[in-house]
Amino acid sequence: MKKCLIIGSTVCDVMIYIDKLPLSQQDIHLKNQLISVGGCAFNVVNVLHNLDIPYTFISPVGKGIYGEIVSNKLFEKGIKSDIRVDEENGCCYCLIEQNGDRTFMSYHKAEYRFQSKWLDKYNLNDYSYIYICGLEVEDVDGEELVKSLERFSGQIVFAPGPRVQKINKELINKIFSYKPIVHLNSDELIELVGIKNIEDAIINLFNKTNNTVITTLGRDGAVCFDGEFKYVLGYEANVVDTVGAGDSHVGAIISCMYKNKNLEFSLDFANYLSSKIVEVKGIELPLEIYINLKNKL
Repeated sequence: MKKCLIIGSTVCDVMIYIDKLPLSQQDIHLKNQLISVGGCAFNVVNVLHNLDIPYTFISPVGKGIYGEIVSNKLFEKGIKSDIRVDEENGCCYCLIEQNGDRTFMSYHKAEYRFQSKWLDKYNLNDYSYIYICGLEVEDVDGEELVKSLERFSGQIVFAPGPRVQKINKELINKIFSYKPIVHLNSDELIELVGIKNIEDAIINLFNKTNNTVITTLGRDGAVCFDGEFKYVLGYEANVVDTVGAGDSHVGAIISCMYKNKNLEFSLDFANYLSSKIVEVKGIELPLEIYINLKNKL
């Protein structure tokens, strides 16, 4: 049986809950804080893990207090990554406002590294889907990561992320040449192609990749384009914070595609999962929700 390959970071997130972002030199009190484990790739693999989708996780873990937190969390959840590096882990400070908006301040270290030799122990033909995120492409080993994609025969799923304008354009174009499925939100889409009309922007991106474009629309759901537009409404949610919602949406989409579900089903399934993610702090959902979702797959 083939599997999914998830490449990217597992990050120690310091979640800071506030009424609203402070002004320069302003003193404020926090409403709450907690330390959790996230990172785009981890959030994706967390969904696959809980839905019993077979996967391999390529996520480097370093040293220091944040590396220890990440290592312990992976062990606790039973998520395996064999990659250990001789460098400290960084962390991400996530500022969560009362309305659910989030602001990130990231300190990238070991968790964003990549070496193509990490793939040598695997039969790369065993993977039907390969996930990568733009944050890793932007970082110091991005060129090596993109070049390594030449080794795969499976379908690449690319999530450009919020800093797409910081990614080397040659690397972006190289990724597009692999005909990836692109998953992004509407703000990221506009940033990526420079067109404000959503449908025009999606068509523009589709013409670059010649493959499906999936765009999340917040509370309005999501739309995909594979030659024709398919809109699927979202679900009502009592938003606590939106951290990990987009990544979890990608994880749900990959899970559905692995199970050979059609795009409309996949979007609806992912919209539902994301609506549950935004109702909790972090990305940990009650077990019964995943049991229900597994029954739908």
